[in-house]
Amino acid sequence: MLIGYARVSTEDQDTAIQEAALRQAGCERIYTEKASGGRWDRPELHRALEQLRPGDVLMVWKLDRLSRSLKDLLHLIERVEKAGAGFRSLTEAIDTTGAAGRMLMQILGAIGEFERAMIRERTRAGLDAAREKGRIGGRRSKLNQEQKEEARRMVASGEKSAADVARLFNVHPSTISRLMDKPA
Repeated sequence: MLIGYARVSTEDQDTAIQEAALRQAGCERIYTEKASGGRWDRPELHRALEQLRPGDVLMVWKLDRLSRSLKDLLHLIERVEKAGAGFRSLTEAIDTTGAAGRMLMQILGAIGEFERAMIRERTRAGLDAAREKGRIGGRRSKLNQEQKEEARRMVASGEKSAADVARLFNVHPSTISRLMDKPA
């Protein structure tokens, strides 16, 4: 069975062109949705994926109708393949039911993996460069040095519990716990 999926991002857009192309391509069932392609909570997409049986084909008008990111696209294609089904994009002429289409998806997967590795490398290099300049990442502490010392003193002396100190300084109890775990 050919199962179609059509999506637009906003309420004022229309899926009519996509639906017509999917019907012309032979889709027996078409799931339509008005939701961002970057979101995972797309009920119609999940219904379409749940309908897939071995030998079925999930069809979209364009790849970006299925997903906005390569990583998510590859995850969705993997789900289609686990169901024993194929995937076809009409505009880009990608068809994983054949050897060439499967190879193309594997190449896209390798490119996606490479892209993620490059992002990790650039992020690590940027963090290292910032550290060398004396900058430390993360959120600024809610407590200044005097407050930290006072909080430590109160908890260590038994004057107040960690929970009481957290309420006193208006911070989460885990902030005080982490403070107590660090050497003074």
